[in-house]
Amino acid sequence: MRTRPLKVALLGCGVVGSEVARIMTTHADDLAARIGAPVELAGVAVRRPSKVREGIDPALVTTDATALVKRGDIDVVVEVIGGIEPARALITTAFEHGASVVSANKALLAQDGAALHAAAEQHGRDLYYEAAVAGAIPLIRPLRESLAGDKVNRVLGIVNGTTNFILDKMDTTGAGYQEALDEATALGYAEADPTADVEGFDAAAKAAILAGIAFHTRVRLDDVYREGMTEVTAADFASAKEMGCTIKLLAICERAADGESVTARVHPAMIPLTHPLASVRGAYNAVFVESDASGQLMFYGPGAGGSPTASAVLGDLVAVCRNRLSGATGPGESAYAALPVSGMGDVVTRYHISLDVADKPGVLAQVATVFAEHGVSIDTVRQQGKDGEASLVVVTHRASDAALGGTVEALRKLDTVRGVASIMRVEGE
Repeated sequence: MRTRPLKVALLGCGVVGSEVARIMTTHADDLAARIGAPVELAGVAVRRPSKVREGIDPALVTTDATALVKRGDIDVVVEVIGGIEPARALITTAFEHGASVVSANKALLAQDGAALHAAAEQHGRDLYYEAAVAGAIPLIRPLRESLAGDKVNRVLGIVNGTTNFILDKMDTTGAGYQEALDEATALGYAEADPTADVEGFDAAAKAAILAGIAFHTRVRLDDVYREGMTEVTAADFASAKEMGCTIKLLAICERAADGESVTARVHPAMIPLTHPLASVRGAYNAVFVESDASGQLMFYGPGAGGSPTASAVLGDLVAVCRNRLSGATGPGESAYAALPVSGMGDVVTRYHISLDVADKPGVLAQVATVFAEHGVSIDTVRQQGKDGEASLVVVTHRASDAALGGTVEALRKLDTVRGVASIMRVEGE
């Protein structure tokens, strides 16, 4: 074993960063044995240096992150500060000064992953980011290494624990959205401002990363269709149960049927109770991968939190340090396929549409005619009504989003249709 330690600079010492530092200290001997050399925490960049950080030598703490990553003796920079800047500048500076990088920064990687990979390649350094997508769940490495010889066709998953906790509570207890959100906040699953989670921004960034790796194509955050789950109601869950389904906020990345393009999207969807993702409870994450040779694979576990995310960071740290010792680098960006990323209008799936209609003869015939005129085939229809008002629930066969959009627009123009109560996609079949 080499006795000279590999030096690590830690950017950020919050929930995740403090756990990374703790594990590096408490598991130092095991890490050294696995890597082939000791690892040493050489500096910790923070915004508030006066805060007491248990187990961290105050002499290592600095507010000058730029100076830390410019040190010529740093082997690996671990970035867990999040956000776009200064993280982007710090990572590129680290490459320029000879360090490899381990990051958990999903937003930055989804927006500028290609440029960061190019910078890493230019300087002959590693960029690893297992913790950016699904916390402790090994997902990026299986996609880009274990399945490197296979053709991945679809990645379908729950990649945000906060939204899954909220939807699970609504499903199992009958709670409304706000009530479930309040409980998630009280338990620490939701931030004071939950917008990034409940509006799908967090999941969309993860979908962009997953799609890029799975399909060997550059997919940016702007390419991902995003729809939040704040409008999901108890009535939607009641309708889902009548269909033998539940509702999840899903990240879906898939190849087109002809294999010539890909799509990436995040939105609430009904999934059958028989699907493995339907049983994912609480704040857990799970990702379902479908490929030609391997068939169907599922990855499940805690997708957030200090210890789980730190576990993924340390796994990358071990891999990067091993590469450092051998003088090699691991897999970089694979974007050779360069497939076009299609818009949401090209996505084909099933739909559950709830309409408020007049309770009188001929309404169903009018509605069915509109669906037929737009080439959308109806699977089932259920109608209930009294006192001159009725609800009409239509479940379609597979149709494109564009065709469904034209259908709904035409339905709104019917005098007998009072309004469109809800539209929900049906996935996982």
